[in-house]
Amino acid sequence: MTVRALILGAGGQVGRALVAALPGASAPGRAEFDISAPAELDWASYDIMINAAAFTDVNGAQTPDGRRAAWRANASGPAALAHIARDHGLTMVHLSSEYVFDGASPAPYAEDAPIAPLSAYGASKAGGDLAVRVAPRHYILRPTWVVGEGRNFVRTMLALAAEGVEPTVVADQIGRLTFATDLAEAIVHLVTGQAPFGTYHVTGGGEPASWADVARLVYDLSGHPELAVGRTTTADYFADKPLAAHRPLNSVLDLTRAAEAGVALPDWREQLAAFVRA
Repeated sequence: MTVRALILGAGGQVGRALVAALPGASAPGRAEFDISAPAELDWASYDIMINAAAFTDVNGAQTPDGRRAAWRANASGPAALAHIARDHGLTMVHLSSEYVFDGASPAPYAEDAPIAPLSAYGASKAGGDLAVRVAPRHYILRPTWVVGEGRNFVRTMLALAAEGVEPTVVADQIGRLTFATDLAEAIVHLVTGQAPFGTYHVTGGGEPASWADVARLVYDLSGHPELAVGRTTTADYFADKPLAAHRPLNSVLDLTRAAEAGVALPDWREQLAAFVRA
């Protein structure tokens, strides 16, 4: 199947992976196409619009300016794109977040679990989820803890390990890493395989772990097992940061629907090992 795709947010971790996975796609930069004020394009040239653009500064979104910026990028922007997709008969793919949930459930979150964001960022992403449903042909994907080309937790831990730093990392936030290349492949699979429209949870497979567990594994894989990784709680870590956003403690998503659609969900630990050693 030939995919005539428009990739928005091509400079981010997932956007870069999408550009590699869809080499024939159009990928305008933010200066050319700002999703908060969509430019007029020849929409007949596309079948699929993939929105990987977002405001992702979770703490920054708690400020007045940040709140407005997050809402423009994560909610009102996707709403405008969804109307374009509806009016021009496009399939819209939109990337969401587990921050739409409160993380209080003891079980993995299914796609239809009640939305209850804890932060301004989470509220903006929830608004985007609701707005995108205006487009009859839509896929909403929720990844967690994304790792790709660019700034991310794994790269931070690799840099700290190389410097001999022994970090203290939260141990009560639980989830799975999602590698941007796997997420891009999932998007291509859903679109080209004509999977049912709707919302899909797509993360790495395997047993969940805490951020502290991930950090410990990164240190070991990078050849620094002698360095300690301290453990703390989210409450203690942010105790001296009163403006920090609240985070969901349970970021584990139910992957059943994606698996049933044939999406590959490789074990995040195996993907991490390959990433660190690349």
